[in-house]
Amino acid sequence: MAAVDSLRTLVLIKPDGVARSKVGQIISRFEDKGLKVVAMKLMRLDRPRAERHYAVHKGKPFYDSLLNYITSSPLVAMVVEGNNSIEIVRKLVGATNGAKAEPGTIRGDYSTGIDFNLIHASDSEESANYEIPIFFEEKEILSYERADKDWL
Repeated sequence: MAAVDSLRTLVLIKPDGVARSKVGQIISRFEDKGLKVVAMKLMRLDRPRAERHYAVHKGKPFYDSLLNYITSSPLVAMVVEGNNSIEIVRKLVGATNGAKAEPGTIRGDYSTGIDFNLIHASDSEESANYEIPIFFEEKEILSYERADKDWL
């Protein structure tokens, strides 16, 4: 796992983000902030993996519709790494409900509600450590240096 000052977090660009061609714009926000994408794949999430990912919501009224949505079409899964990455990513993503998310955040700029909110980001180091292996094997997560690392 990454050093404490260089944490990893999981980010999913959900099916609506892919269908709306927002992938490049979303990724650039993380890179512009100084974070590194160290793993990424376009994939169609199968039901068992979706159930593992959203296990915390099992039994809630929206659980089945959430699983149907997240497995409906391709998504982009990525591991983002950098100093304070979890906190920074969460701020860039914005509030879960796009109607309440601040302008300038991903959801604030591209989402108008809670159902189709474009993106998922781990909310803690514990969540990231649970979620990343659902989508990536350790060998798929690469290490490299940014050219501007001394300035970040």
